[in-house]
Amino acid sequence: MDVLRRNTDYALRAMVYLARQYSQGPASTRDIAASEVISYQLACKLMQKLASKKLVKSVMGAKGGYILAKKPEKIDIGQVVKAIQGPINLNRCLLGSFKCPKKKDCPVRTKLGDLQDHIDGYFKKVTLADLIKA
Repeated sequence: MDVLRRNTDYALRAMVYLARQYSQGPASTRDIAASEVISYQLACKLMQKLASKKLVKSVMGAKGGYILAKKPEKIDIGQVVKAIQGPINLNRCLLGSFKCPKKKDCPVRTKLGDLQDHIDGYFKKVTLADLIKA
């Protein structure tokens, strides 16, 4: 089981590409796709989804393309993950809507909850700026 889906991985790589290009202006979807080894069609779909979630902006014109909607240090990887695949949940018992009869005294849920909190916190802490420094 993959925690991050393939499309989410591609979207993260595309966002890192845009973070590296941040001060240089828009990047075309073709350039993003070629650089990050993503099919052009999939790159187009991912960029549209990221634009709909206001993580990137589309710039029209001959030298148009996509730019980050905010500075790289203002976009965390959790935002990208949620934009593409929704929130990551380790187990359905951690969803607020799930009604488990053992919810109050389940040691598994407690430990999974701790891990879920760690993952969520890490995703909020790591920004695109951190990724371009790595």
